Amino acid sequence: MQRKLLKYILDIESVIEEIESIKKKTQNDFNLFSEDIIFQRAVERDLEIIGEAIRKMIEINPEIQITASKNIIGLRNIISHAYDSVEPEMLWGIIQKNIPVLADEIRKLKAG
Repeated sequence: MQRKLLKYILDIESVIEEIESIKKKTQNDFNLFSEDIIFQRAVERDLEIIGEAIRKMIEINPEIQITASKNIIGLRNIISHAYDSVEPEMLWGIIQKNIPVLADEIRKLKAG
């Protein structure tokens, strides 16, 4: 595996760990998450990092299969440029449904 590609995979793994930590700190409770702007901003930043890392991974190897890669990259652009339209409900849905799928795909990519 290319060194750069591995770096992006490790970056994504690290960010997913941060998101899991936020879920623990909020006791995986949407109400606690939605009441804390710091948790929301942290998740936004983490999702931006994931989107950028996936974009760069696909530039390196267009054959890489990430289920929702276009949506992830699009979300990164929304967070960066239309930040005022990002709602806590959307972030919560992503960290509950999409992040576990992404974590599994990243583990498989890393394993080769």
